[in-house]
Amino acid sequence: MKKNRQKPQALILDMDGVLWRGSQPLGNLPAIFDTIRALGLRVLLATNNATLSRDDYLEKLRKLSVELERWQVVNSGDATAHFLKQKFPTGGAVFIVGENGLAHTLAEAGFLKADADVLAVVVGMDRQLSYGQLGAAARAIRSGALFVGTNPDRTYPTPDGLMPGAGAVIAFLRAASDVEPIIIGKPSPEMYRVALERLQTTPETTLIVGDRLDTDILGAQAIGAQTALVLSGVSDEQSARSWQPPVDYIARDLTALIEELRVKFG
Repeated sequence: MKKNRQKPQALILDMDGVLWRGSQPLGNLPAIFDTIRALGLRVLLATNNATLSRDDYLEKLRKLSVELERWQVVNSGDATAHFLKQKFPTGGAVFIVGENGLAHTLAEAGFLKADADVLAVVVGMDRQLSYGQLGAAARAIRSGALFVGTNPDRTYPTPDGLMPGAGAVIAFLRAASDVEPIIIGKPSPEMYRVALERLQTTPETTLIVGDRLDTDILGAQAIGAQTALVLSGVSDEQSARSWQPPVDYIARDLTALIEELRVKFG
């Protein structure tokens, strides 16, 4: 049986499949964020997608007429940089399978892109990936470089359907290197811990919203947060209804979820 949930103090929102699909917004985003503010809810965006930097995400939001501050965006690249900084405090060279946003985020933390003599191989989604890059990454891992995956998402929602995500690339390199990766993004709790610290809320008073049961919801339930699944991304309603423990809210999309919260708590 579901618990009687109190009114949340804050929302942690996934992006791909929740706010947009590719470049297409999912609903009237300015109106959605206006309602969130009217409900007195703090908000932070947390995504496994490391292809863009935080500044890139803020610019994408501005183009969709949504203004947020830098602290309100966390992605798996940020969490990966935090992890690497704990392992290698002075920074160093890393082999990156990923796009410019990931390379920029790691460079800010002192981890510069290189092709040889690297501390780690960091793997995210890369839509320009080549077989040669995969081969070089596998060789570096076999030579002893730390194998770090930004996130386990096997697929990525686009207007044309699901496309291979970071998890698919990680699976290729796991098979090619015979080495198990360290996975940083959801359902690992690292990003959610960073988010809660920035929001200054507890898991019990925070509603985490996502479109994937196996990452967003699994990770949220692991830390004891309230959960909401929107059906505008990857997971479908049948899977959501049979998920255990039950998801607290299941909604068609973010618009429907925010309206349900407004009616219930507004």
